[in-house]
Amino acid sequence: MLLTVGRILLGCLFVFGGIRHVMNFSAIAADMKRMGFPFPRFLLAAGTTFQIAAGTLLILGLFVFPVALGLIAFTIIASIMMLPFWSMQGDSRVWAILNWFSNVGIVGGLLLAAAQGLY
Repeated sequence: MLLTVGRILLGCLFVFGGIRHVMNFSAIAADMKRMGFPFPRFLLAAGTTFQIAAGTLLILGLFVFPVALGLIAFTIIASIMMLPFWSMQGDSRVWAILNWFSNVGIVGGLLLAAAQGLY
């Protein structure tokens, strides 16, 4: 029961995060462009679509193992791309490091979901 609730909450995190991206699409794409990403609107749309779809599958308990692994990869890649604390200073660096640690915890939860999905 607790593992199921945890998996559903993790899925909600990604679905709601994706919805937030949709609602703030232009601003996030502008940030990505400022950071030097090629095709920021395409990258954001692809990532957002994956985030919402994978989060929904996690909530429904479908394909849990591969979905959790995909979300682990997504979380790590997004963290490297969008939270480069190693090149930041001041409050921005502190904010990015705190978000990195949150994402490490999310990856831990996804590892538990993946392990549950094996059985």
